[in-house]
Amino acid sequence: MSFLKLNQISHQYLYKKGYTKALKDISFTASEGSFISLLGPSGCGKTTLLSIIAGLIEPTRGEVTLQDKPISDSKSDIGYMLQQDYLFPWKTILDNALIGPQIQQKQKNAIKEKAIQMLEDLGLSDVIDSYPHSLSGGMRQRAALVRTLITDPNLLLLDEPFSALDFQSKLKLEDLVSNLLHQYNKTSVLVTHDIGEAIAMSDRIYLMKADPGEIQKVFEIPIELRNLPPFQARKHLKYQQLFDRVWEELNKLEAKSIV
Repeated sequence: MSFLKLNQISHQYLYKKGYTKALKDISFTASEGSFISLLGPSGCGKTTLLSIIAGLIEPTRGEVTLQDKPISDSKSDIGYMLQQDYLFPWKTILDNALIGPQIQQKQKNAIKEKAIQMLEDLGLSDVIDSYPHSLSGGMRQRAALVRTLITDPNLLLLDEPFSALDFQSKLKLEDLVSNLLHQYNKTSVLVTHDIGEAIAMSDRIYLMKADPGEIQKVFEIPIELRNLPPFQARKHLKYQQLFDRVWEELNKLEAKSIV
């Protein structure tokens, strides 16, 4: 059984004088605990596809299933982390982390203790009673990750969550996120423009082309890289070799889109 399955996903955006083909015949599967990335030029439909997987958009054609159930029946099993943290400025970091359980009416002492432990695991033990305005961008994103994971989603969707950070913070957060996702055995789908990030964090990369959005090529990440933390993976010889291959394919796609 595939944990996550996309079957022939196509989507069109309709407007008064016609329509735009955003996605065409996207199919892939992801096993439980795996990490996959969607990579491609702007306009290839990566975020649209992520929204379809989240159940926020119903595709024109095709089906998404999670643990053999339609995604429409599985929305509560999905966590979605965006580029911005969207922390409530009037709530403390701990209170922000507990928003999900509050909404689900599951805020018990065990949940609070779990939130505190996760914040500590991500280096936020000294700021759990602080407010978002006093934290750096990287710290806020770590708090947002805890808020996303505290409800124990089966599937985690990441829409360029590190793109607004400086490079050093980004590298540190990649390691922290990767370690936490492995610890909790979370299945994850990342949308990114960053080739290095996709290689360092993923088990598999789906390279997409635009007009319409389709899967152009699939890159399997070597086991030597998958067994390393992202920062260490970036130093491995096979990382650079794969980076060059993906870069070449992406350049071809972008050249075609300009012509």
